Amino acid sequence: MTAIDFIPFVERLATVSGEAIMPFFRTAFALEDKNVGGVFDPVTEADRAAETAMRRLIGQTFPSHGLIGEEFGSREAESEYVWVLDPIDGTKSFISGLPMWGTLIGLLHKGVPCYGMMNQPFTRERFFGDGRAAYWTGHNGGGEKTTRRLRVRPCLGLDRATIMTTSPKLIPEKLRPRYEALEEKTRLSRYGGDCYAYCMLAAGQIDLVVEAGLNVYDIVALIPIIEGAGGIVTSWDGGDPAQGGAVIAAGDKRVHEEALEMLREGSGTD
Repeated sequence: MTAIDFIPFVERLATVSGEAIMPFFRTAFALEDKNVGGVFDPVTEADRAAETAMRRLIGQTFPSHGLIGEEFGSREAESEYVWVLDPIDGTKSFISGLPMWGTLIGLLHKGVPCYGMMNQPFTRERFFGDGRAAYWTGHNGGGEKTTRRLRVRPCLGLDRATIMTTSPKLIPEKLRPRYEALEEKTRLSRYGGDCYAYCMLAAGQIDLVVEAGLNVYDIVALIPIIEGAGGIVTSWDGGDPAQGGAVIAAGDKRVHEEALEMLREGSGTD
């Protein structure tokens, strides 16, 4: 099977996860802190309900496939095909009633990201790609569903770039000065995007996303979308971003090279 063969199934995963999540959004629901005593790391009933629904469907349809999920851990993670799930990427936005969150559904083939989708059931948008092409489906002003090819935009240099990160406070203290120096070189900075920032990069709306401390389920689904739109995503040392850690994504290789030069030294620690 190829990544294209899995597209209808990924659509089903997006639908069942959205059906599990939406009854909770902008309502009162139970909330826990997974990192008591440290940086606030919330998890909700919606996170668990969505991952449970996706894991059940994967198990029924592809019992030989592996799974890596944020809420319920890993199983058979050395399989040829492994699904990587983040039921709500951007939980802090979710619990604040803001729509800057999404469900990440990624697929690894022999350890390499081969397909990814970001589903936002509230705005009814889906961003997806296979590393060769990427697309957006949503609704235009008249409510009609439409599909559009995603393409990054050109940017001549950092001084013309828009940069996003979820929060500079989430970047480890020893790496933060490098991020702050980079941000100072850019034209505009915005915070709070989580997975949405990477999708806006793929859509040609921003130029650079820089984060650190990511987990594998935070990034795997986004890599085929960014690359399919013509963008570049690497670790801060220019290596493979699929294991998370310190990650940089850019729409233009000129901006990527400039930013990487500023971030590279000392980026092996996160």
